[in-house]
Amino acid sequence: MHTQKKRHSATSDHLTGRCISVVVPVYNEERTIEEILRRSLLQPSVAQLIAVDDGSSDTTWERLKKAAAHDKRLKILQHPQNRGKGAAIRTALPHAASPLILIQDGDLEYDPEDYGRLLERMRRGAQVVYGSRFLQPASGGAYSSTFWHRSGNRLLTLLVNAVSGQRLSDSATCYKMFRQEVLQQIELEEERFGFCPEVTMKVSHLGIRIVEIPIRYQFRTRAEGKKIRLTDGFKAVYCLLRYGYFH
Repeated sequence: MHTQKKRHSATSDHLTGRCISVVVPVYNEERTIEEILRRSLLQPSVAQLIAVDDGSSDTTWERLKKAAAHDKRLKILQHPQNRGKGAAIRTALPHAASPLILIQDGDLEYDPEDYGRLLERMRRGAQVVYGSRFLQPASGGAYSSTFWHRSGNRLLTLLVNAVSGQRLSDSATCYKMFRQEVLQQIELEEERFGFCPEVTMKVSHLGIRIVEIPIRYQFRTRAEGKKIRLTDGFKAVYCLLRYGYFH
């Protein structure tokens, strides 16, 4: 990993008030989307929320339109067909106008009340902060999921660390917060869940040390709408090697 570069243009003086653009890729989340939007917009640090409906076949888009009519901070975009999480994030990023950008899933596995804790590390000088499900949360709760889900995430993170030189405990976490100028240096390419290893590798190539903080996490099952599959794990390893060694 390259020596970390100091960026004097990224001071923390402007990280006050509403300074976060929240990017929400959404696919068939009619049961949870209104609640996660409500919780996110309640956070005092949120300047805007950009939700991208990634070709949903349920009532997600109608619910997004209804929510957007009640809060001007909410911008909604739509893909006519499902393209994947990475594609939805790429669609949203040109509309993000705040100093900080945070990724938020459209379900209720992650708690927006943790925004402030990620923001605090940014104010202390971090350029990229990940919220880890494996570090002990301030609430005292523990990462609760299936054995295979935990094991797969830990194995992937070990591989990410070996290739990137990072010291992460949870590379596949949803909660990733970036300074705007960091993402502006990266050309994202992945359409689906390969976004996670891709962005971690490309941040690492910039010489940036990723900071982690513990977050709260409520695992949901496939029956409850969880979309990631075993094949996504294999693709993540492919992306890790591609962007780590051959890109």
